[in-house]
Amino acid sequence: MSLEETINAEIKTAMLAKDQVALRGLRAIKAGILLAKTEKGASDVLTPEREVQILTKMVKQRKESIEIFEAQNRGDLATTEKEEVAVIERFLPKQMTLEEIKEAIQKIIAETGATSAKDMGKVMGAAKVLAGKADGKLIAETVKSLLPA
Repeated sequence: MSLEETINAEIKTAMLAKDQVALRGLRAIKAGILLAKTEKGASDVLTPEREVQILTKMVKQRKESIEIFEAQNRGDLATTEKEEVAVIERFLPKQMTLEEIKEAIQKIIAETGATSAKDMGKVMGAAKVLAGKADGKLIAETVKSLLPA
């Protein structure tokens, strides 16, 4: 079952349960999928990788909003965003721990033969396999810390 079919089924369940929090998050996911499918040049079927990209972007946007709302003392809006993040994250693959990321990056560095910070692009290109499983910023920071300057 595709993500879109799963979301539609979950929306029905949330409506029956009158779960407004889940419903809001699920509708946001559905909107994101519809936007991706109607983009110029997009196909009618989304790949699982593209679905993960969409969900990851949605979580990132909401986390940035949470920071802004908390800085402006708008706890009510921050809470709404946090609830949506929790719903969206249910459909993302399990996130890697920092130790798992370090292990994976060290393996990629060994495979690519990277020896200095000049090889960061090569390592980051190979690290695309971690997309969706770990935050891109965290991956980049880990690569920087593991490659000698």
